Amino acid sequence: MSPEYSGIVGLIFRTLRYRNYRLFFAGQCISLIGNWVQQIALGWLVYRLTDSVLFLGIVAFAVQFPTFLFSPLAGVFSDRWNRRRTLVLTQGLSMLQALSLAVLVLTGTIAVWHIILLSLSLGCVNAIDIPTRQSFVIHMIEEKKDLSNAIALNSAIFTGATFVGPALAGLLITLFGEGICFLLNGVSYIAVIAALLSMNVSRIAPERKNTNIFQELKEGLNYAFDFKPIRFILLLLALTSFMGVPYTVLMPAFARDILHSGPHTLGFLMSASGAGALIGAIYLAARKSILGLGRIIPLASGIFGAGLIGFSLYPVFWLSLLLMTIIGFGAVVQVASSNTLLQTIVEDNKRGRVMSLFAVSFMGMAPLGSLMAGTLAGIIGITTSIMFGGICCIMGAIFFARKLSLLRSIIRPIYADNGIVNLN
Repeated sequence: MSPEYSGIVGLIFRTLRYRNYRLFFAGQCISLIGNWVQQIALGWLVYRLTDSVLFLGIVAFAVQFPTFLFSPLAGVFSDRWNRRRTLVLTQGLSMLQALSLAVLVLTGTIAVWHIILLSLSLGCVNAIDIPTRQSFVIHMIEEKKDLSNAIALNSAIFTGATFVGPALAGLLITLFGEGICFLLNGVSYIAVIAALLSMNVSRIAPERKNTNIFQELKEGLNYAFDFKPIRFILLLLALTSFMGVPYTVLMPAFARDILHSGPHTLGFLMSASGAGALIGAIYLAARKSILGLGRIIPLASGIFGAGLIGFSLYPVFWLSLLLMTIIGFGAVVQVASSNTLLQTIVEDNKRGRVMSLFAVSFMGMAPLGSLMAGTLAGIIGITTSIMFGGICCIMGAIFFARKLSLLRSIIRPIYADNGIVNLN
């Protein structure tokens, strides 16, 4: 066993002492930057080709909606398949999608229908990748007490990429155009595939089951929605993803039509959100205990909603950057805290199915919200649409906060059984 961590830096990065997780961390750092470069470039390309916020919503819908449809079933299969092989396959297919976009853009043959079709194909891949990835993390951590730190570091990886990727995308679009961004993302997948192939996962084997997969799916759904802590966490997350998170698809239009600027401003705005999210992820990683996460979840949702309202009311560049930092902080703290709390209270034999529902709530509801946001922005305006989403997030946070005493009475005995708290 590696020596124990010491100091604040060691506390934050303590799960990096596990070789498999260290490889995963390094590969993700590179690949996720490429993902964000592609996401920003794709939004800018769609708006350049169409001048339509509706098409921004349609493309985001195409990427994310398959998660809503297929992730629950993928959660069942994640307990049956070899997770490493599945992730290698999904990352390879994602690479192919990015390279296809690069070829179409660089050859000047890209059309909106190409973008929608390729976005839909990536969404189908992600529907399998997301619950499999969530279920795989626990196998990379030898001491389960470090699971919450690993989840927080996963958020840090994602949000760190959010900080670097959009700024890099804005620079690359300005200098070279969108095609180079897609090419860079395609190449970045090599890092995560190499990391997965280098892991020592001989101790991880798929669980063999002979039961009907739809019976298992129904069992997972009943378990999640009958167990109030899981149900309320998923419902608040779904509300936030539906009403709040779709602000991201409106950012190209906000940068160009509200702030009257170009792709570099879009990159700065999204990077500010990433900076706030990174601060939030580091804050969670530095926590020594999971106790108190129940209070943090509605507080973070309320901060996120308040940030959206302020962002919509005061469209001044420097103030927008500050508010985007607050928005990013609130969003990642809510999502990562929800993930950690779910993973610590769920039964092990239902983990894959519950985490697939987490993926539906977090990623699956966002496409419906993106489609709604694009439509709503075309009717009532970009800023009013963003403000409405923020109000809904605050209302959801208030409802969740009123249930905290009930949820605490249910969760504390589970923590006592797992040795997390002492009720005596």
